[in-house]
Amino acid sequence: MTWSITAHDPKTGAFAVAVATCNFAVGASCPFVRAGVGAVSTQSMTNRYLAPAILDGMARGLTPAAAIEGAVASDPGRGIRQVHAVDRHGNSAAWTGENCVEWCGHRTAEGFSVAGNMLAGEAVVADCFARFAAGTALDLPERLMAAMEAGEAAGGDRRGRQSAAMVLATTEDFPDLDIRVDDHADPIAELRRLLGIWTRDRKPGLADTPRKSNPAGRINLDGIEAGWRARGLDLRFRR
Repeated sequence: MTWSITAHDPKTGAFAVAVATCNFAVGASCPFVRAGVGAVSTQSMTNRYLAPAILDGMARGLTPAAAIEGAVASDPGRGIRQVHAVDRHGNSAAWTGENCVEWCGHRTAEGFSVAGNMLAGEAVVADCFARFAAGTALDLPERLMAAMEAGEAAGGDRRGRQSAAMVLATTEDFPDLDIRVDDHADPIAELRRLLGIWTRDRKPGLADTPRKSNPAGRINLDGIEAGWRARGLDLRFRR
């Protein structure tokens, strides 16, 4: 009922998932990322317990293929599951259960994977895969967005459109990027709009937020107020 991309950017260490479906709030169920470990999407009659188990396996040093195999082996519903993953070494792997709704399938490559089920046709995965592979000049969020747009142009979910999401983590225990379209007539276009806002308003300030390398983040009151004034805001801290 979904198609998605899992990806790793070795230049930044980022892990990311982009996903879309004709179902409510796909971002609450399918994408999982863990800094320094990997990215997983669990879909098709989604079992959310699979993704943490796969990430735990990769954290212990298993390849994505071995981690997926171990996770689905204990799931009696594995025939209706689809899951794919990428690790910090660029290894990727996928599982499409024998009972998933057609069209269903996956493609894997170094550093990323694409998988989908209940799709308009094979071209959804093929075009999404090809666009991501060709987008090496783009930064990771833009590359994911372009690939999802290609999948949508190829027909997307055979039932229609409702939700989409993108999540990305680099060094922290929480995502740098986590945007969701839970219910929308054109979720891919709305995701593109939200990504533009994140790029403009949120991305520039990420280095100033509390992070492992600087647990307090930016705390100079005068400096923060100067930034507000530059934006035309009459705001001041209490002193």
